[in-house]
Amino acid sequence: MRAWRVHELGDPSKVMSLDEVDRPTPGEGQVLVKVRAAALNFPDVLMAMGMYQEKPPLPYTPGVELCGEIVETGQRVIGSPSGGPGAFAEYALMDANNAWPVPDSMTDEKAASLYLTYQTGYVGLHRRAGITAGDWLLVHAGAGGVGTAAIQIGKAAGAKVIATAGGARKTEICRQLGADHVIDYTTEDFVPIVKEVTGGHGADIVYDPVGGDVFDKSRKCIAFEGRIVVVGFTSGRIPEAPANHLLVKNYSVVGLHWGLYRKMEPSLIGKVHDELVALIESGAVDPLVGESLPLDQAPQALAKLADRSTVGKVVLVP
Repeated sequence: MRAWRVHELGDPSKVMSLDEVDRPTPGEGQVLVKVRAAALNFPDVLMAMGMYQEKPPLPYTPGVELCGEIVETGQRVIGSPSGGPGAFAEYALMDANNAWPVPDSMTDEKAASLYLTYQTGYVGLHRRAGITAGDWLLVHAGAGGVGTAAIQIGKAAGAKVIATAGGARKTEICRQLGADHVIDYTTEDFVPIVKEVTGGHGADIVYDPVGGDVFDKSRKCIAFEGRIVVVGFTSGRIPEAPANHLLVKNYSVVGLHWGLYRKMEPSLIGKVHDELVALIESGAVDPLVGESLPLDQAPQALAKLADRSTVGKVVLVP
């Protein structure tokens, strides 16, 4: 079978090769799936560069999220490959207890986009931030894969959503997804706008996959007893939260490493999957696939993701 492999760390658009490898053989508790679609995520870029918390041994096949067809039964499932990455290939192994059924109404591409970012969004907003109807939710990088999921999940929970995005194309995407107010961060400072839009109240929840200056400025417009959910650091800078500022303004900074739940509380993943399927079937959630490309264009797709020119999810189809 064909599989992309990273043989040395570096720019993933340059260090991957499309190799002919043996089809994997499932072990105990595993299933072999034919990959029908594999969604790209920013950790795919960081992992290839050696900048992610997970560092698989070289060479490895990238890709942490897929929709596959179980070879033995023909059932469509979503999830992550067994043991980490491995989705950018024609076949992959999955743990049987972490392969979740796909609603019949979903395309392969949308199904592949449902797992990581929507699980992250749901756990981040509901469990970590305790979102309730009427909350002001500020979503940064609202047109990306993480942001589009958070906008939809926030709206489904009854929140009033303010989204930031860069440029006319991306701000329009946020509006189409249901954001109540959209800020173009390339031309506007979101801090005074958030204060104005909320009548001086500020954001009850900030959903931040960016970090850096965005995190620093978010602390200036957080509400009393607000929650900043730290999702990632696509800006490249890990910010710091001064403890005296948390005390004076009475807000919380909460971390969200969703993958840790697979180890610490794996039963949560199935519960959240059921909740997401219900939201899909009600029409409240519909994953945005910005681009679908053939498997052999993985390097180009990762380059687009790295330079932030994509919207929604980018998906590879073998």
